[in-house]
Amino acid sequence: MKRRKFIKNASLTSLGITVAGTLNSCVDSSENTFVNPKIKPQIPVVIATWNVKFATAEAWKILIDGGSALDAVEQGCRIEEANEKGQSVGKGGLPDRDGNVTLDACIMNEQGNCGAVVFLQNITHAVSVARRVMEDTPHVMLAGKGAEKFAISKGFKKENLLTEASKLAWKKWAETSQYSPIINIENHDTVGVLAIDKNGDISGACTTSGLAYKMNGRVGDSPIIGSGLFVDNNVGGAVATGLGEEVVKTVGSFLIVELMRQGKTPQQACEEAIRRIVDKPNSQYKNFQVGYIAVNKQGETGAYSIHQWFSMTKYQNGENQNIQSDYFNKNC
Repeated sequence: MKRRKFIKNASLTSLGITVAGTLNSCVDSSENTFVNPKIKPQIPVVIATWNVKFATAEAWKILIDGGSALDAVEQGCRIEEANEKGQSVGKGGLPDRDGNVTLDACIMNEQGNCGAVVFLQNITHAVSVARRVMEDTPHVMLAGKGAEKFAISKGFKKENLLTEASKLAWKKWAETSQYSPIINIENHDTVGVLAIDKNGDISGACTTSGLAYKMNGRVGDSPIIGSGLFVDNNVGGAVATGLGEEVVKTVGSFLIVELMRQGKTPQQACEEAIRRIVDKPNSQYKNFQVGYIAVNKQGETGAYSIHQWFSMTKYQNGENQNIQSDYFNKNC
């Protein structure tokens, strides 16, 4: 009898869930847009990690011409991927400890669709390969040789990504082979781009060559949806830079978007996400950097980091400017 009663109760519970789900599906989805009606939206807008004005200018050009946020963030990232002097993204990126340049990237559109590549070699524009994964496959992420094979099948050019400058830097490092994360290396790290187009749609992208002289095979937060990048078209988007291992442990970008959903401004959400890192038991935050940028549905932005010298580039209202971020550790 007890078993029959359990099955009966379970059936009634399931029925309740089904009815509730049906009722919820009838709710107007526009009510789930978390915006303050008192604030006038400042769109279009594009923001990016670090001082990358050429990237934001390229994205802005697309937005101002009526293009999509998705196209804008992809093309913005491609500018830095092709910049051989920026040794943290795309061609010219600093290699792993074995001398291999390996790239990670992801992209996410306003519908919540996403694509990513990890440990990609010999292809400059990892962000565009990530977009093809999103649009042309049933998967979210491709890795290593599989990602490279897929890219070539889609017409991407195979080339050597290790430039002479990066090769020389690697050889100098190999003399001692001592590894430790360098805070704000050349004031440039992972490049993440967020944009809102004229339709109010949000997309984001993130691209990196990862930590310099990392262990072969290491993958950080950048290509992981929810850690390095997250977008919710009803709320906003966030992207991370810095020591990816610490971002992954707190699922930082997803956290920021959820905090904005709860009513925090982008700035408040970024600050709280950093506090989640530094307040962890035995946190070694004085030895590494993490920075976040965020934008909400109305075009309000925020940026915050653990240490000084992190910056955000913002193109809004016709002005392309690099803004130094506020930071947590003011006693260093």
